[in-house]
Amino acid sequence: MPAPRDCVKSRCVIRLATARARAERWYTSFPRAFPWAIGAAVMMVAALVVIAIEQVNAERLHSQLHAVAAGVGGALERRASAHVTFLRAGALLLGAGGAITGKDLSGLAAAMSDDAEERGRLTITWAPLVPVRGLDAFVAARRAEGMTGFTVHPLPGPGREFLVPVTYVSNPHQGPGPTEGYDMASEPLRRAAMERAAHARRPVATTRIELFRPDTGRPRTGFLIYMPVYARAERGRLLGFLASPINARQFLEAAQAAVPSRGFELSLYDGAVAPDRLLARVPGERDPDIGFALPVTIAGKPLLLLVSGHARGALTPLSVATLVAGLLLALALAVLAWLVTRHAEQDRARLDWFEQQESIRNTLTRELNHRVKNTLASVISIIALTRRRTRDLDEFADNLTARILALSATHDLLTGLGWRAAPLREVIAVELKPYSEGRDQLVHLEGPELALAPNDALLLGLAIHELATNAGKYGALSVISGEVLIRWELIRPTLARVCWQERGGPPVPHQRRRGFGTDLLERIVAHELGSGVDLVFATEGVCCTLSVPVRSAAEFRVRAVKPAGS
Repeated sequence: MPAPRDCVKSRCVIRLATARARAERWYTSFPRAFPWAIGAAVMMVAALVVIAIEQVNAERLHSQLHAVAAGVGGALERRASAHVTFLRAGALLLGAGGAITGKDLSGLAAAMSDDAEERGRLTITWAPLVPVRGLDAFVAARRAEGMTGFTVHPLPGPGREFLVPVTYVSNPHQGPGPTEGYDMASEPLRRAAMERAAHARRPVATTRIELFRPDTGRPRTGFLIYMPVYARAERGRLLGFLASPINARQFLEAAQAAVPSRGFELSLYDGAVAPDRLLARVPGERDPDIGFALPVTIAGKPLLLLVSGHARGALTPLSVATLVAGLLLALALAVLAWLVTRHAEQDRARLDWFEQQESIRNTLTRELNHRVKNTLASVISIIALTRRRTRDLDEFADNLTARILALSATHDLLTGLGWRAAPLREVIAVELKPYSEGRDQLVHLEGPELALAPNDALLLGLAIHELATNAGKYGALSVISGEVLIRWELIRPTLARVCWQERGGPPVPHQRRRGFGTDLLERIVAHELGSGVDLVFATEGVCCTLSVPVRSAAEFRVRAVKPAGS
């Protein structure tokens, strides 16, 4: 029996362990999910932070694109406005002076080129309106001015009334533009722009056209701005057109130089983004994948400026650092959660062990009390029966000692088996061992392998001892020729029948005194086993049949383990 102080200490330990286990029940309920959940939560927060950082970077990139587009678009419109202003001023001067000469145009271009925004000298062309019938006189006049080899090309077709040949070019070698003598009305795009300018009496730009350098003949994409010139003295008669050819690439590069573009790609389109409408492109970052489009108006012509950049395919360094920090923090917290969960599981296992030990201790105490009471009851019954069947003290002591030794032999067997199920064959063999040693074929045991509960084994051993003692004194075991046959069989899953049969011994008398063995078998063994005992004193030998319960191991297991979670 455990000491009272140990019991109190054990209960205190169990109470403390139970309180801790309840406080940590969330960890033990999900021992694997808890660390993963902590790590996933931290990584989710890190991912949200990275998404926010990337969104801020994307918005900043859009803001940069918008700023560059606004700056470059403003520079384009300012430069175009300067061109338009020069052309308007030139048209007023030329329209008031009567006849226009090449010297007048060169002076006008020189005055305009003093503007600080211009890159190089401004190219201006003069193309008068020439009737077809006066073409020969017009060519002759130009040659008389010293323009040797001047011709108008291409020659007009049938139905043409007027030509608009390029007569003077202020800077013929400065940039691309129409060559001298080229009839600009022969080309539909130029003709349409001139008609719109004459009708609106203001500068008008052409659509996308190919410009030519007179010295190389290589095409350059761009557009022309036409300004109609009217004679004031002749009631607004149209004299011709001042034209400013604009190289789109140079025009865009000049605007880019005025605004830091941060390496963005600049593209200028004629009204809409399409390959056949591209005027010029200034490369920037490779493989741009994000852009911002800004409408730009040049001399009444809508253009479209596209500023493109490259969004980072990979994460920014700040995002990578955030992810790495989040991963390390998630790993650290997951490891910490795993350690806490591990500690909680150990507390739970320790509590289970304490509860199991307490249950085993209580069960052992109850079992020990039960067995001691059973043994004492059996001993008291044996003493009472032995006293009634003996005449002197020596006989009483001998009989009592023999019966207690029989109980002791079965106790020794059960103790060796750890008080688990005892094989029926061994229980019988232990009690018959004094009679079977050194003699052949005296005792025969036949039957299947069966196991008995400890209390049932004690009672069967006591019954076999009484039958063997009676046979050793008066029956088959008292002579050399006698033998005992013990058979058992399973008549039901929970009940076995054991038969004791003596043969070859002295004849059993019909009239015999009722002894202790009979009372023991009928009163103690039969009552405790819960079944009757059939004892027959036949002439050829005693025959005894008794039934023994066969119980499952769970019914008498002492150290039963508590179910998990109970």
